[in-house]
Amino acid sequence: MDVIEFVECSIGRWRSQRSGHSLAMSHFEEVRSTIDIVSLPTNATEVIELCKSNGVDISQAISPFQMSWKGESDWDESETLEGSCILVPIPDKDNLKKGKLLRSQGYAETIPAAGEYYITEDGTFILNTEYDHAAAEERIWFGTPNVRFRASFIKTSDSNGVLTASFSSEIRSLSTEEKSASIINN
Repeated sequence: MDVIEFVECSIGRWRSQRSGHSLAMSHFEEVRSTIDIVSLPTNATEVIELCKSNGVDISQAISPFQMSWKGESDWDESETLEGSCILVPIPDKDNLKKGKLLRSQGYAETIPAAGEYYITEDGTFILNTEYDHAAAEERIWFGTPNVRFRASFIKTSDSNGVLTASFSSEIRSLSTEEKSASIINN
């Protein structure tokens, strides 16, 4: 699997259940959310702006996409967690299995970020991102075409300690016709 295939497999609406452990605060949180991932054209204004702000030539961008989410946490039931970000893979020259991932909003800190990604032989997408005050490692892999998993770690900026760890299982929302075809084909 390369980054183009990974993005193509990720497009759609996902129902997510995430368990998060804040080691610093000795707290456990459960979040249920809906995640929408849609592809964007490379000539979309927000893709061009994100590339420019990172000093990247737009011709290097491949398979840009937007991810939006809306969810609820058991920690604060009155708060709705929602947001959106633009993501643009910039593969290394002649290697679609590793490169940079530009994000309009980061995972560990809500600022624009650029991380380094690579895809392992078993198809696991691994993203490492350095922020001002922390570092994040995210791993995403598919159990089936309609089930994916995500493990995330937020570490201290020197990567010597883990601040939070989370695990998500995500199930693609399918139409009735897609559900029938998926059952027949699996």
